[in-house]
Amino acid sequence: MEQAPGSPQEPQDAQGLPGCYRHPDRPTGIRCTRCERPICPECMVSASVGFQCPECVRGGSGTGHAPAANQPRTLAGGTIAADPRLVTKVLIGICVLVFVGQHAVELFNGRFELIGRALVPGFDTPQGVAEGQWYRLVTSMFMHNGITHIAFNMLTLWWIGGPLEAALGRARYLALYLVSGLAGSALCYLLMAPNQPSLGASGAIYGLFGATLILMRRLNYDLRPVIGLLVINLIITFTWSGIAWQAHVGGLVAGLAVGYAMVHAPRERRSLIQYGTCAVVLLATIVIVVVRTSQLT
Repeated sequence: MEQAPGSPQEPQDAQGLPGCYRHPDRPTGIRCTRCERPICPECMVSASVGFQCPECVRGGSGTGHAPAANQPRTLAGGTIAADPRLVTKVLIGICVLVFVGQHAVELFNGRFELIGRALVPGFDTPQGVAEGQWYRLVTSMFMHNGITHIAFNMLTLWWIGGPLEAALGRARYLALYLVSGLAGSALCYLLMAPNQPSLGASGAIYGLFGATLILMRRLNYDLRPVIGLLVINLIITFTWSGIAWQAHVGGLVAGLAVGYAMVHAPRERRSLIQYGTCAVVLLATIVIVVVRTSQLT
């Protein structure tokens, strides 16, 4: 990353950690979430996401890093919004509305759940993604089997998704969510029996888990709470019958890949790398779907 004009050179200690820009003799792994300069515990000021340096808190006057005229950015380069959980709230709202539709509209599940290719009760012809109903890869991401299923997923989405949305910004967060969910749907389509239905937001939520791990490591936070929760969920995934582990694994892998690009992309090519990675994962998802479709038809 290029030095900003007028900024001090970042010293490195013997282990490779940079020194605080105000106290060069103090190595630190924490960086300002706005200007990305290394800051020690004495200098860092707690912000809504991560920490900021004193200059950025004061508006950046005279530093050349974060001038007051510039719009504040998240760690991933997104715009800081007045409501940092808006997209998470909208996603939860969509899932709840779809859940109501599942119980209020006849044959709703048969029309929109993820299924490869099969005869579905209430329909005269085979249904499924292989029959050209590719929209099922998306609609199934917002459907749930019952109260317990949707309650658990929505609580997890609120707990994991809200802070992650604040850290990435709305557009990047939504891209991560959708790409992870589609990756989970694609792996279900590839590996599950064509007549076995699947639905749920778990693939997308596991993608958020993966990105959260990357973000917390980037900020040098304690990873043990998130790792512990993820391990518990994975144990349930592989030991509890009726759970589509394919969606969980597909979403987690996609979330780790996209999350790494979101958090670690160099500032000068940030958007290109971030959205380019989303495009690569999406392309891999499309290839999986096309290959599976050719097998079933």
